[in-house]
Order: sequence, then C-alpha cells, then structure tokens
Amino acid sequence: MQTQSLWEHTLTFFPQFLATLKERVAPDATVAVVGASDGKFVLPLAAAGYRVIAIERDALVLHGGEISLPGDNHTHARGLIDRLKLEELYDKVRVVEEDFLQGDPLNISCDAIWTSCSWHYSANHHRPLAEFVDRMQRLVRPGGVFGAEFMMPVEKRHHLVEHYTSPERLRHHFIGDWDVLLTLRTNEFTERAHIGQPQDHTHRMGLLLAARTPTLSRALGKKDS
Repeated sequence: MQTQSLWEHTLTFFPQFLATLKERVAPDATVAVVGASDGKFVLPLAAAGYRVIAIERDALVLHGGEISLPGDNHTHARGLIDRLKLEELYDKVRVVEEDFLQGDPLNISCDAIWTSCSWHYSANHHRPLAEFVDRMQRLVRPGGVFGAEFMMPVEKRHHLVEHYTSPERLRHHFIGDWDVLLTLRTNEFTERAHIGQPQDHTHRMGLLLAARTPTLSRALGKKDS
C-alpha cells in the first residue's frame, strides 16, 4: 500500500477474519465493512480481490480533512475515497455514506461482513447492541461469514454499558441458523496515543467469527458434489 490508515498500527484480529474468508467464501465474494473509517480493512480486502461495500457515516474519514493528532499536532488526513483512488482500488469498492443504525436496514446483501470496535462508541449507545448485531446478520447470505472485534470492559464504567461485551455474551445472539466458528480475547494491554485518544490507554479486545447455515438446497448440493 502507498498510503496508510490513521489506525494502521492499532491491534486487530483482522488476520483471523481474512483466513476464514479464504476457507469459506469465493475469491471474488462481496464483503461489507461496517464502520469503514479511512479504509484500514477496506483496502486490504479490495486488494485481495473481494468486492467491498464500505459503510461509514463520518464525512471526515470518508473525504479527508484537518485532524488533531496526539501532542497538539495537526495535519491533513486522506479519507477513504482518496486512498482508494491513489491505490487504484476505487472501482472495486461501493461506498455507502449512511448511519448503519438509522432507518430501515440497508438494502445490501453480502457473503461476509466485518466490523472493528464500532458498536462501543458512545454515538451507538442509544440503540441496543442486539439491534446492531441483528442488522449485521441480516445482510449476510446463507453460508456467509460474520466477523466482529470489539472492546471488552476494562474500567468500572464499561461494565454499565452493554456495548462493552464479551464472546460469551455475544454467543447468545448466534442461535438458530448461525454457528460460532471462533472466539478470542486479549489480556489487558496498553495502546499508544492515536487520533481520538490523546493519551496512552488500556484496552481489552474480543473476537467472534460465525457462519450462517447454508440453505437446504445449497447444503444438499454440496453433499451431492
């Protein structure tokens, strides 16, 4: 990549999601990213050959602009759209500039969906976590993959907000036509200051990967093949 995301060096379970995609979906499958930001996950997916739907409501991370960095430094940051053009990936990505939780669920269908530490932001606390998860699930076709990494509670105040969750709690949302494939968690770790976090800070993260059960006809087709 010629360009870097503002969050390029923050910890992520994204490699585990990529490995699951390679095992379970076609090389040109459609993958949606909820909370696409400036493209930390969108660009690698597009570069790998997937068709990507980038869902993001923040105009700054989409179109670029002036930002404040730790240490009272200011700079102009490239947005997702500029990064896609510079990397010659613009034609492989559909950008949906909408609030994921507003109105009716988006008219999108995908083979896999991913979100990274998005539902714990206070702007999303006005709606139940179950609604966020359900909206993501409904976009995934039978046989598709659901992936989410999320913040787990560290401070006392986090335990009062359901959006700081755990793999065990999330499992309750994956019954019926869903199978949980993998859950992981970190110990507490210190992350260096970055945009939006002017001081070093402590995190604990979790991961849940799940697969939607194929339809009966697809399952029978695989059995006969």
